[in-house]
Amino acid sequence: MSNLARTYNIQGGWQEAEALEVQAMETRERVLGHNHPSTLISMCCLASTYRYHVRLKEAEMLEEEALKAIWKVLGQEHPNTLISMDNLAITYLSRGRLREAEELQVQVMETKKRILGQEHPETLTSIENLVSTFYDQG
Repeated sequence: MSNLARTYNIQGGWQEAEALEVQAMETRERVLGHNHPSTLISMCCLASTYRYHVRLKEAEMLEEEALKAIWKVLGQEHPNTLISMDNLAITYLSRGRLREAEELQVQVMETKKRILGQEHPETLTSIENLVSTFYDQG
């Protein structure tokens, strides 16, 4: 369902994508529980659809809820936690909340430096994202 939702998103069928993502998230929550990693990933996918279609307040609320749970379930250094932090930072940027975006991006970058090393491609991507935020701040 989630893969089909992504396909709909790519093709511009965001209403169909949203409906499938909501259904997938609700089913996972009912079957696996609210804090199961698969449920939390579904929440993040739905939030990404909201962000992609400029429903930024809804995206932000869902991403913040998911990140709190992911942080508790998987820990601060888990790759899914870092992805969720990056996604929330993107939403903050889109809403003009540059300081909050910067704070999250610094945390992600520092964690990746410590875990993956200074020259790892994912670390470099985090550095580039932070540079872009600094640029947006002037």
